[in-house]
Amino acid sequence: MNENLFASFITPTMMGLPIVVLIIMFPSMFMLTSKRVLTNRLVALQLWLTKLTLKQMMMTHSMKARTWSLMLISLIMFIGSTNLLGLLPHTFTPTTQLSMNLSMAIPLWAGTVILGFRHKTKASLAHFLPQGTPIALIPMLIIIETISLFIQPMALAVRLTANITAGHLLIHLIGGATLALTSISMTVASISFIILILLTILEIAVALIQAYVFTLLVSLYLHDNT
Repeated sequence: MNENLFASFITPTMMGLPIVVLIIMFPSMFMLTSKRVLTNRLVALQLWLTKLTLKQMMMTHSMKARTWSLMLISLIMFIGSTNLLGLLPHTFTPTTQLSMNLSMAIPLWAGTVILGFRHKTKASLAHFLPQGTPIALIPMLIIIETISLFIQPMALAVRLTANITAGHLLIHLIGGATLALTSISMTVASISFIILILLTILEIAVALIQAYVFTLLVSLYLHDNT
């Protein structure tokens, strides 16, 4: 029987119950904090990276937008840890599920939009109709801008899902090819194995970059509405 390529993306169950919640909570056990361990170089490095990332995202924001700092830094750490979780053997990557990514993207996007309409009502409504638009094009532009606004959370979720799923599928395919080639040609299998190692390193970088991109886009939506 041929193995289903998408079997690793099926939500695992235990006694008929999905255990995705336990999987999502698993990476938080390895987050180093000063309450769990004494301050050391690893904790200092983690704090330095956290402050550097937060500074890059929030330095152009207003004071009102900076109140989202804790939520945004928690979001990037959560997405990054769950992305990296799927690179371990016999594990499951929650961020390959579009439903989970939508459940993160929609509330965050809706929060920024509601914040904009509450505090910058005129500026938010002005985005639907650029200045100097011909009268004949006003209805069409309003429809286009409305669609582009509502497509933002979908774009956030699909981008994250597609990038993580594509990388995991490629690793799965090359790993299967490497095992099959070991009985045919060790030279070709060795080359394939080296490619697999390089691809895994690339996927680690992609997992962290996609977490940063997701959070940065939410930060940009927040900047436009505050």
